[in-house]
Parts: sequence; C-alpha cells; structure tokens
Amino acid sequence: MLEIRHLVKHFGALVAVDDVSFAVARGEVLGFLGPNGAGKSTTMKMITGFVPPSSGTSVICGYDILRAPLAAKRCIGYLPEGAPAYPDMTPAAFLEFVAHIRGFRGREAKRRIGRIVETIHIADVMHQPIEILSKGYRRRVGVAQALLHDPPVVILDEPTDGLDPNQKYEMRRIIDEMRPNKAIVISTHLLEEVEAVCSRAIIIAHGRILADATPAELARRSRRHNAVRLAAAGISEARLRAELIRLPMVAAVEAAPDGEGVSVFPRDGQDIVADLADLARAHRWPVTLLRVEQGRLDEVFREITTAAAAPAAAAA
Repeated sequence: MLEIRHLVKHFGALVAVDDVSFAVARGEVLGFLGPNGAGKSTTMKMITGFVPPSSGTSVICGYDILRAPLAAKRCIGYLPEGAPAYPDMTPAAFLEFVAHIRGFRGREAKRRIGRIVETIHIADVMHQPIEILSKGYRRRVGVAQALLHDPPVVILDEPTDGLDPNQKYEMRRIIDEMRPNKAIVISTHLLEEVEAVCSRAIIIAHGRILADATPAELARRSRRHNAVRLAAAGISEARLRAELIRLPMVAAVEAAPDGEGVSVFPRDGQDIVADLADLARAHRWPVTLLRVEQGRLDEVFREITTAAAAPAAAAA
C-alpha cells in the first residue's frame, strides 16, 4: 500500500535524506525511529508530497506522489510535525473545512465529523479556539483531521506528543483498531510506544536506514537479551559472582542497578535460565528473584545510532 523508492533530499550541501527505500503493507504498523535531525520528518514530508524530493518518489496505493499527486493524497491521512492548524478556528470549524476540501458535504460530512470526534474524544473542546487548546488537544485535533476521510495509508508524526498517559493509551488503542485495514507509519521518540503498537521498526540516522526489523528482533540484538536477574536471600553478591562466572555459557556477571542480586549475561544470547536454576538448586540457595530479560530497545537504539554518529563525525 505504501512504497518508498530511493528518496533523497538535499538542503544546500546538507544531505537530510540519503537513498531511503522501504515498503509498508496493509496491516503493518511501522515505527519510524531516529535521533533529532535524523531525517524522519523530512522523509514523511516527501512521502506525502508536502516537500518535493531531490530524487526518488513514493507510491501510495499504486499512485506516484509526483505523477498523480491528488490521487495519491486522497489515500493518505497525514499528521505533520507540530500538528499545525488554523489557530483562530475552532475544532468544529476546522474539521468542517477539512471535510469540505476532502469532498464531503451535508449529512455525510456531519457523519464523518461526528464519528471522528467520538473516536478521538474531542467533543469537550469543539467550540473553543484552537490557539487556546492544550498541546495534547491540539495534537488530537490534528489526528482527527488525518483520519476524517478514513484513508488506507496513515502517516503520523509524533501522534502522542503532549498527551497524558491516559490519552496515550487511548491513541495506541485507536492505532491498534485501525491496524487490520490500513498501512500505518508512526514517527516517535517513545520506544515503549514501538513495543506497544508497532509490528515493525526502522531506525534512521544521518538520513540513512540503519535497521529494519520487528521490535522483538531488534530487542534480541540487545546485550540484555536472555540476561537473567538472580537474587538469593543471605547470599552475597561476591559469592553469586564467583559461582556464576564459572558456568561456560555465562559471559559476565554484574551487580544489578537496583542493588537486588546480580545480572547474568549469556554468551551469544543463549538461554541460560535453566542452567542458573539448576545451579541454585545444587547450592540450595534461597532464590528470591529469577527473571529473564527480553532485551532493551533503548540500548539497541543507542548502539546503532551512536555507531553511525562516529563515522559521520570523523568525516566532518
């Protein structure tokens, strides 16, 4: 439903996006991740036709954004960076305007506005000027305009920015409910959001794609994948370390950050929890904690983007 073909964007001597290609199918929620200045928002603007590419293109539901821009844009729901809207309008007037330019009139426009207002929960602010709304409500109005026409492709730049925890939960629920019938791209800095709603994640830095995998696959690249937290009453950290490090499948043993027991790191990410349990039973340790970690996306994100930053700094 969405195909990105070799997108490049130059701003003078700066290469903001450097040969980015990927595809998103119906039913996929793609998390688009990267540090500030990585090229995420610029890529989204080119995908949606908001900014022309230096080269490359995007194809939305079979329509090339450069050759058939109107047909392509009819298939897109887009929340831009910052959720811009006319500040002197009310949400009611703004959504009526959006419905009108999307081609809806009369009863059909009212039906669609009513449905999206109920879905996004903005009924309480519909007649207040947008400029006085909180950041969270302005973001929700932006999401409402993106979804008003029920597009098959949805592109959301920081959809939960400014939302409180309850509102973030609701937004994730809305995204999850949309998933089966749409191709969705979400730009976010919140890695827990990727784990909660995304079926796939792309990490970008310096305008280039550095990783493209499921959140689980990325987590398995973490040093903490299959690491085990172990604590035993009355057993010192030094004794735990001495016994555990003897196991051939254990690469390292470190004090746990919270001071409860130790973190045991496996070699090559192998499963070691059964071996640790056998060791604890053999020594009759009174185990109070035995937990396997799945890996940390934030750790993988830092490793990937930091490694990419080093060559860029050297080249500069």
